[in-house]
Amino acid sequence: MPSTPCRPWVISDYEYMSKLLRIGMMTPSSNTILEPMTQRMLRDMSHVSTHFSRLRVTEVSLAEQADGQFGLQQIVESAELLSDAKVHVMGWNATSASWRGFDTDKLLCSTLSQRYGIPATTAVLAVNELLNLFGIRRFALVTPYLKNVQDKIIDNYRDIGYECIAERHLAEADNYAFGEVSEDVISSMVREVSVQNPDAVVIMCTNLKGAQLAPALEVELGVPIFDSVSAFVWQALVLGKVDPSPLSGWGRLFGRQRE
Repeated sequence: MPSTPCRPWVISDYEYMSKLLRIGMMTPSSNTILEPMTQRMLRDMSHVSTHFSRLRVTEVSLAEQADGQFGLQQIVESAELLSDAKVHVMGWNATSASWRGFDTDKLLCSTLSQRYGIPATTAVLAVNELLNLFGIRRFALVTPYLKNVQDKIIDNYRDIGYECIAERHLAEADNYAFGEVSEDVISSMVREVSVQNPDAVVIMCTNLKGAQLAPALEVELGVPIFDSVSAFVWQALVLGKVDPSPLSGWGRLFGRQRE
């Protein structure tokens, strides 16, 4: 772990008055979708800015070398660089906990919040909170991942009370390649799982072009769609005490506040 001591800060009076919110995100090095997609979402929210830090991630699999990319120390080291920008909310905008176990993200968020004195979240924990807020129990899952990774995700959700009733995956391990998946392929996967009438569809991967597709697909299919990029943005705004509803054109989730 980096040895720099905790440096908690608060938003200045000027920043409170202007409702400025700086959101910091750690993301995999080979991700090409997350940053431009997030900036597109927030382009009309002049009081919100996004700041990014990367760590090396190129492969998503259950192999030992792939799992080692997601160690707590590596992510915290990436956060340490990001913390120099004095962001107000920080998080791991990736989905590794969906197959590695949700406790990995809970430990990470606890570590970051204690270290920097600010709220912390992850894409996976944001998806989980949305499932809870919408009262979802039966969901469908869309990912680009390998079958054994997909199976781990489904098992992890079953363990916390969520039933995956339909799934599609692309059997791909190259994280960069996820960003090359076409919108037509993603839309087809969502339509295919929706035939089983889930309570919601989860697009689990922050390097898929799912966020921009969700609003039209929600109208077409009549089901909430929780894209992991959108979910992180939603929760970061809520944690930063900024109303997410101006982004309602990006999906139903942005109309939901914490209870």
